[in-house]
Amino acid sequence: MYTSTFTFAAREFNDEFHALDSVIAQAAKSTPGYLGEESWESPSSGLTSTVYYWDALESLQALMTHPAHIAAKQRQQRWLAGYQVVIAEVIGSYGDGGITHPLAGVTLHPSGQAEAGR
Repeated sequence: MYTSTFTFAAREFNDEFHALDSVIAQAAKSTPGYLGEESWESPSSGLTSTVYYWDALESLQALMTHPAHIAAKQRQQRWLAGYQVVIAEVIGSYGDGGITHPLAGVTLHPSGQAEAGR
């Protein structure tokens, strides 16, 4: 299982941004292997961070090569004052069930593959 964490400082968002962002969000959610996402905002730094969860690296790569994602990367300076992306392999996940989380009910196998147990 993998995560892609996108952290950014926003400039002004316009209609073009929102339309492209919507296409990318739909593309992510319809990509086989997409497990979910969660977002955080830090009022003190002004940064937003979204963590996307994927069952395999190939699933993440499918989104990275989607035409809308490529277009957004080419235009990002219009809407972002800076960004950082971190790709990581998930080696474990657990919780008490008290909060909703994209990985709740997902079992990790020793191979690193995820299996939804929902």
